[in-house]
Amino acid sequence: MKKLHWFILKSYLGPMIMTFFIVMFILLMQFLWKYIDDLVGKGLDVHVIAELLLYASASLVPMALPLSTLLASLMTLGNLGENNELLAMKSAGISLPRIMRPLIIVTILISMGAFFFSNNVMPFTNLKMSTLLWDVRQQRPELQIKVGVFNNDIEGYSIKIADRDPKTNLMRNVLIYDHRSKDGNLMVTVADSGYMRLTNDEKYMVITLYNGYTYVEMLESRAVRRTDNRKFPARRNSFQEQVVLLELQGFGLERSGDDLFKSSFHALNLTQLTKARDSMSVEIAKRRETAKNNLLKHSLFQNPFYLTRDSAAVVTYTFNKDSLFNRLPEKAQETTLARAISTARSAKSSVSTTAHELTTRSKYMTRHTIEWHRKFSLSFACFVFFFIGAPLGAIIRKGGLGMPVVISVLFFVVYYVISLTGEKFARELLWDPHVGMWVSSFILLPLGIFLSYKATTDSVIMNADFYINTLKKFVSFHSKAKQFFKRS
Repeated sequence: MKKLHWFILKSYLGPMIMTFFIVMFILLMQFLWKYIDDLVGKGLDVHVIAELLLYASASLVPMALPLSTLLASLMTLGNLGENNELLAMKSAGISLPRIMRPLIIVTILISMGAFFFSNNVMPFTNLKMSTLLWDVRQQRPELQIKVGVFNNDIEGYSIKIADRDPKTNLMRNVLIYDHRSKDGNLMVTVADSGYMRLTNDEKYMVITLYNGYTYVEMLESRAVRRTDNRKFPARRNSFQEQVVLLELQGFGLERSGDDLFKSSFHALNLTQLTKARDSMSVEIAKRRETAKNNLLKHSLFQNPFYLTRDSAAVVTYTFNKDSLFNRLPEKAQETTLARAISTARSAKSSVSTTAHELTTRSKYMTRHTIEWHRKFSLSFACFVFFFIGAPLGAIIRKGGLGMPVVISVLFFVVYYVISLTGEKFARELLWDPHVGMWVSSFILLPLGIFLSYKATTDSVIMNADFYINTLKKFVSFHSKAKQFFKRS
C-alpha cells in the first residue's frame, strides 16, 4: 500500500504545482490590470516593480490554493480513471476513500499551511505592498515639456516652449515664469533657444538658454502700493547664454515608513485583529451611551437633575402639561412652540449625526471581523474544493487540461461570486460577518459530500449513456401507457 500511496502522491503533486503557478500567473495579471494606471509613466526601476510583484504574489497565495487544489484533484483522479488505473485499484479491493487517503492528508497539510501563511506572512506582505503602492501613487510622472503648453510640474516654475527639434532636442522660444516668491509674475525669462537636461542624480534640471533676456519687476513697499504714486520699478537683463538650475522635488520614488499602514486590518494577524476589534467595540458602546445621555439631558429632558434622580422614588405631585400650556399668553405659546420645534430639530440632527458616526465605526469594525474570518475561510475552502474535485474526477474519468479546467473554473466562479456577495452584505451590515464569510463554503460543502458519496458508490450521474437510456425508458413507458388507456 505504501507504493500505491506514493504513486498517487506523485500523480497529484505534479498537477498541483503546475496548476498553482498557472493560477498565480492569472491572478497576478489581474493585479497588474487593476493597478496599471498607477504604474505606467512613473519611470519605476526594475527592482521596484519586481518587489511590488513579489508582495502581490504573496498576497494572492491564499486565493490561488483553493482553485489549484480543485483543478489538481480533478485532473489526478480524472487521469487515473481515464487510464483505467482507478478501475484496477477498485478491482483489487481498494475502496475510493482508501485511495484518496494520502491526498486527504496532503490537503489537510495544505489547508494548515494556507492558514499559517494568511496569519503570519500575509500581514507583512500586505503592509509592504500597501506602503509601496502608496509611494508609487505619490510619485509624480517624469517631467515632459510639451510644445505650446505651460508645464507646472516643477514647483515654483511655469515653462512653455514653442517648438522642439526631435533630433537635437533644441527648444525654440523658451518662456519661464518664476513663481517662487508667490507674489505673481515678478520674474520672467525669455530666450530664443535652449537645451534641457537632468543631472546624474536626477535631483536638478539644468536649462541652458541662448539669446534672451530676464525681466524682473521690483516689488514696492505696501505703503507705496496703497497710494496712486506707484512707479512700478523693473530691471531687464539681456544675455547671450544663461544656465538655470531648477530643483526637482517629488519626481523620484520616496520610500515611506511602515507606520502609515501598520494599523490597517490587512496588516494584522488574528491576535491583533481580535484586540483591535474589542477596542473598537468598547469605543462604540461608550459613544452610544454618551449620545444617549446627551439626548436625554439636553433635548428630551432639560432638567439637569433628571439623570441623577432616584427612579424608585414615589411621585407625589403631577400636573397637566396641556392645561399649563393653555394658561400661557398667546405670545408665550408661540415662543414655547418655536423653542420646542428648534429643540426637536436639534435633537433630530444630533441623532442623525450620531447614527452616521456609529454606522461608520461599526462598518470599520466589521472589516476587522471579516479579515479575521477570511484567514479561516480561505484555508477551509481548500478542503471543500478537494472533496468536490477528487470525487468529480473519479466520476467523469477525464484528465488533462480540457474538461477539468472548465469544471474547475465554473465551480470557482460560483464560489467567488457567492463569497463576494456575502462579504459585501457583511460590509454593509446586512449580514453577520460569520454568515457572510462562510456562506460560500457551507453551500459547496454539501455538494462535496454528495459527490463523494456518489463516487464511492460508483454512481453514473456524469455518464451521458445513463441519461439517454433513462430518457428512452421514459418514452417507452409513456407510449405503452398511452396504448393501454386507448384500449381501455
